[in-house]
Amino acid sequence: MRFIIYGAGGIGGTIGARLFQQGKEVVLIARGAHLEAIKRNGLRFITPKEQVNLDIPAVGHPSEIEFRNDDVVILCMKAQHTPGALDDLQSAAGDDVVVVCCQNGVANERMAARRFKNTYAMVVILPALHLEPGVVITHAVDTGGILDAGCYPEGVDGLVEELTQQLREAGFSAEPDPTIMRQKYSKLLMNLGNALQAATEARDEARDVSRMMREEALACYRAADIDCASAEETRERRGAALRTGEIPGIPRTGGSSWQSVARGTGNIEVDYLNGEIVLLGRLHGVATPANQAVQRLAHRMIAEKLPPGSFSIDQVRQLIETEQD
Repeated sequence: MRFIIYGAGGIGGTIGARLFQQGKEVVLIARGAHLEAIKRNGLRFITPKEQVNLDIPAVGHPSEIEFRNDDVVILCMKAQHTPGALDDLQSAAGDDVVVVCCQNGVANERMAARRFKNTYAMVVILPALHLEPGVVITHAVDTGGILDAGCYPEGVDGLVEELTQQLREAGFSAEPDPTIMRQKYSKLLMNLGNALQAATEARDEARDVSRMMREEALACYRAADIDCASAEETRERRGAALRTGEIPGIPRTGGSSWQSVARGTGNIEVDYLNGEIVLLGRLHGVATPANQAVQRLAHRMIAEKLPPGSFSIDQVRQLIETEQD
């Protein structure tokens, strides 16, 4: 099994690095200054226990890869980049290649399954940072993160068994899950706060808004008859599987949306996180003012090139009230 990590940022870079360190065959697909730095110096991989440069093969486009029958393509880009990535992958590899959606949200699998018959879903719970070209940081210690997987839309097959075994060998907690989308819908609830964090950098003082967004999402799930893993199941699955440690001089900062804004990427994943709830609400007649307000602020941040923390939590509350009118 050769691993093609498509999107070698914080998540993809960490997965690729740990697989490579265990002697697995890995190819990274990256872009821009990040790709140039990897080609020049290797991938700089920083954890609480080590700082190493890994000479992992890296390319800028799927067309640079001679695809094989044992390839597994793990998609790790943000969802807003998935359509273009799938275009390029299909052109280069055909539609029989194995595609694993190791991404936040629940829309990536639907996009991939329209083109690729071998589409798989993977939930990702993995603390990672990517703020500097060529550098990937994870604060995880012992277990690298949780990467359960299953067939899309459901089931488990031999490839899932082999994939999760290889990931366990690389230090991850990875289990086959025939109902993996239940976990992904549960993870979506956690990710609803990503754009809120980027917009306000608020934490405890934002709990009321976070609760509103979660309650809206659960109401949408009920209206759409979507099965979602409970909070208790999620806590039990995480258990002691994920611990974090300190890295001198490198504090833990924001999540993936915060990082996108901080790096000035000019885009954000909000339409596939909060926007997924807004869509469900519109389809099933459920009001989603909190998620709409956060989605609107995220779009404004990108359009006006604002830095993280440009809004107060009171401004968010006021916008929610406006959305409710």
